[in-house]
Amino acid sequence: MSLYAATYDRWKNDRTGFWAEAAGNVDWVKGWDKVYDRVDGLDRWFVGAECNTCWNAIDRHVKAGNGSRTAIIHDSAMTGVKASYTYDQVLDEVARLGACLQDMGVAKGDRVILYMPMIPQALFGMLACARIGAVHSVVFGGFAPHELSTRINDAKPKVILTASCGIEPGRIIAYKPLVDDAIAQSEHKPDKVILFQRPEVDADLGPDDADWAALVDNQKRRAECVTVKATDPLYILYTSGTTGQPKGVVRDNGGHMVALRWSMENIYDIKPGEVFWSASDVGWVVGHSYICYAPLFMGATTLVFEGKPVGTPDAGTFWRVISEYKVAALFTAPTAFRAIKKEDPDGRFIGQHDLSHFRTLFLAGERADPDTVKWAENHLKVPVIDHWWQTETGWAIAANPVGLGKLPVKYGSPTVAMPGYEIHVLDEGGHEVAPGQLGAICIKLPLPPSCLPTLWNADDRFRKSYLTHFPGYYETADAGYIDADGYLYIMARTDDIINVAGHRLSTGGMEEVLASHPSVAECAVLGIADELKGQLPLGLVVLKAGVTKTPAEVEKECVKLVREQIGAVAALKTVITIKRLPKTRSGKILRATMRKIADKEDFKPPATIDDPAILTEVAEAMRAHGIGV
Repeated sequence: MSLYAATYDRWKNDRTGFWAEAAGNVDWVKGWDKVYDRVDGLDRWFVGAECNTCWNAIDRHVKAGNGSRTAIIHDSAMTGVKASYTYDQVLDEVARLGACLQDMGVAKGDRVILYMPMIPQALFGMLACARIGAVHSVVFGGFAPHELSTRINDAKPKVILTASCGIEPGRIIAYKPLVDDAIAQSEHKPDKVILFQRPEVDADLGPDDADWAALVDNQKRRAECVTVKATDPLYILYTSGTTGQPKGVVRDNGGHMVALRWSMENIYDIKPGEVFWSASDVGWVVGHSYICYAPLFMGATTLVFEGKPVGTPDAGTFWRVISEYKVAALFTAPTAFRAIKKEDPDGRFIGQHDLSHFRTLFLAGERADPDTVKWAENHLKVPVIDHWWQTETGWAIAANPVGLGKLPVKYGSPTVAMPGYEIHVLDEGGHEVAPGQLGAICIKLPLPPSCLPTLWNADDRFRKSYLTHFPGYYETADAGYIDADGYLYIMARTDDIINVAGHRLSTGGMEEVLASHPSVAECAVLGIADELKGQLPLGLVVLKAGVTKTPAEVEKECVKLVREQIGAVAALKTVITIKRLPKTRSGKILRATMRKIADKEDFKPPATIDDPAILTEVAEAMRAHGIGV
């Protein structure tokens, strides 16, 4: 029996005992009354325990005599800036910032929104909130003011932490005007904005704004760690909903630490002092779990990288970073490797760097296609590990656990369920399907530590979104199958969330924006296959009668509108005007059929279609735009 199989069996045979043992790697202020309990029908881990997440990320390592160890490395391929911070230095920065927040009235349970680029201060802000018991909510810096305002209204933060700008290839994005616009749109008004000035943009500060560096430099007090309950929220992370209303995924303190610490050792095989690089953004769940928290829980070094896999300056950037900092493992999205493969198909840049310290490449965020995995294996000569998880879970549902002894790879599969997750594939009636048969991927309750206990101020929405369709199970909204060897395959989404370069985006949210255009009568947004980004959104609009603008004008305006309302992250670049949308007789838009047309897949018109001729019209309109050809 493999070490993985023995470990998984140990969990199945004593599910609470397994996590109680794992919790031994976390410092607790007070032990738990119950390892697991169900409160109001919701999962709660380490009930009655008290702790502090920042203590476990920073203070405990300093106390153990490892304060001189490097905690954070910053490398900006955009600006050329490089810096490193020891655990001692991070503790000082975080404790001072925490004291500044307390001086502004931020107390345990209060919310703080971060709207930050990829700089160390983003981590300092998250850790400072955790230190004083505040609840942080990081909003990706690429989101437009409207999206930020919806999160301000939902989280109701006392303070917003931001920077003067973010930097993208070829452009600098001033953040302060976006934050000001978002606050102007919001019903809730935060008390203060703390802004970190970057050399590239000197932002004008208003009467309710404070300069980050000046505040911290002048702060004489160091905030102590505030004790919180294990079941208290650590952060809110908003994820795309099937409507325009974002879903605030809640992460607790205790279970989050236990599961992430376990994963660093057993899935990623990272040891204290080693360098772990997650090439993501702090605005996404990967950035929360594996840039900020998990590496620091482990006492490892985490890398904050500002740049792109290609173009900053070339397709060798990743190898330069891995070589320069002796990175042991890299975690990134398959999109990054597709981009590198496209620019450097023969892997010439790889041979220009010393990668002798590099042990493992981990891919997640979208399906890792076999061609990309094989290309990486052939050129890097290290294991390439696909794994699968969600914003809601915070860590891997299925993986190939390197720390437990790597299992044989099956291309196209994220391998097997991790301890804590009992995965079932169900049909619409909730019955388990046979091995190899496609169905809805569900997880038998309870969910393990670190998974969302609920949505922010929305318990009923949480139950409706995840627990009601298949009673006794968490519905992942992914479809796939499990083969005869127990390997999982993720094939598609079962809702309208599409995956663009590892970022989950709601087509429903984009449809709301398109429908707001004064010339648009009806619309649909599809996620269509893209070789580089996995999926891209495609907009289809039907114009109102009497519109005087040309279709091309409306299409251009629709693309611009989505960029303004949602942000460039939406990646909606193509909108096509059609005469009418194909629907069933009951009025349901045939999105799946249109997606097959765009992706050049075989399809049969559904028996319930209102008028099959519409599909021909749609196909012709797509072909005119070079889609489905």
